[in-house]
Amino acid sequence: MGRRERTDMVVTLGPGERLSSNALHSSQDLGSSPEAAFALLCEIEKWPVWLSFVRSAHRTDASAPLQLGAEIALRGAIPGEAEELYEVDQFLPGHIISLVGAYSVRRRIEFWIERKSSRAKLIVRMDYPAYGGTIGALLDRVTARRRLLGALDESLLHFKGLVEFKDVAKDDLLADF
Repeated sequence: MGRRERTDMVVTLGPGERLSSNALHSSQDLGSSPEAAFALLCEIEKWPVWLSFVRSAHRTDASAPLQLGAEIALRGAIPGEAEELYEVDQFLPGHIISLVGAYSVRRRIEFWIERKSSRAKLIVRMDYPAYGGTIGALLDRVTARRRLLGALDESLLHFKGLVEFKDVAKDDLLADF
């Protein structure tokens, strides 16, 4: 018999976009359940706590649940940087949140939670355009992109600490003392 593909799992808006070869990629194994990790990931307003290059984050319609088509406003940590609007273009509860820039489809942030038995793994990919041709792309690769990758790695470590702390019972935290 032929293999049947499930198409009802990942909900997408429009054609799936591929990230460029210059996309930033980082991952972190988590000592918590995938459900707890995804629940923390869905708390958009808490992103600045663990995502160091984001100063503020909020859904434009806080009364609606996080879902396909939801709009998220992000402000970077660079002082004076304008707020950027993103739209959720892929959403699979418990697994995927993918954001695409509302005014530039070349800006993309994707979060995946992979199940590793009772543990989880968080994978983040980011892509943004580098302007100025070959020289601009090379300059970006040497300066901003390198710093951003370091900040992304540190941010995932902060996420790990938050989600693992959240998963531990309050009495277990002080058991060693």
